[in-house]
Amino acid sequence: MDTTICGRLALAPSTLFSSKSGDKHSLSKGPCLNRGVLMTLSTSAALGKGGGVLDKPIIEKTTPGRESEFDLRKSKKMAPPYRVILHNDNFNKREYVVQVLMKVIPGMTVDNAVNIMQEAHINGMAVVIVCAQADAEQHCMQLRGNGLLSSVEPDGGGC
Repeated sequence: MDTTICGRLALAPSTLFSSKSGDKHSLSKGPCLNRGVLMTLSTSAALGKGGGVLDKPIIEKTTPGRESEFDLRKSKKMAPPYRVILHNDNFNKREYVVQVLMKVIPGMTVDNAVNIMQEAHINGMAVVIVCAQADAEQHCMQLRGNGLLSSVEPDGGGC
């Protein structure tokens, strides 16, 4: 059984053979035969897939992590990283410092906040987060706005 495509209109076999004479889609008279644009497709291949209409193209998506580091740097200018430093003070309670860290820094867990607070208390300072300069400055201002001593410096990658 064949499906006839006339111009851009796909016609099912039932439409072709049940059409009345004089109908614009009939085989005896019509624009397809006059123009010589009659084409047939096998319905065994076309049934269930839109009656001879092309299937939706498959678009391959790239998985994250497949691009090389060079491609990432080329597509996005990578800003040099900055670190936000929390300084020890004698004014704020340890519990308050942990609460502020969790409120200001996105994704900060209780355990990480406690570790940062402890390190600042023992060593006098601790690295809170390493991020882009604009984000580091924003985090620093939020920490200061909540009464904590903090600063921003370029991340040299060293100790």
